[in-house]
Amino acid sequence: MAYLPFILILVIMYFLMIRPQAKRQKEKQKMLNALKKGDKIITIGGIHGTISGFKGKDARVVLLQIDSNTKISISRSSISSQANNDELVDTIESNS
Repeated sequence: MAYLPFILILVIMYFLMIRPQAKRQKEKQKMLNALKKGDKIITIGGIHGTISGFKGKDARVVLLQIDSNTKISISRSSISSQANNDELVDTIESNS
């Protein structure tokens, strides 16, 4: 009976901390697997660009076009999120 509060705290911690993190991780992996040429993305370093291709085994390297003449290679795991057009417009306007 003395263990009941401890067990209850562990169950609450699982539902408040561990489960949501696992769900976010699963959603991010799903997003990374669904990326295709032409998608607009944001890297974890804050670089905005358009995917121009993939290379390497299992397409782990993404070719990212950040300007008309500038392409960089990044790891697929360094992609933070897909950018919608509103985010890109806001970024361009704030840099002008």
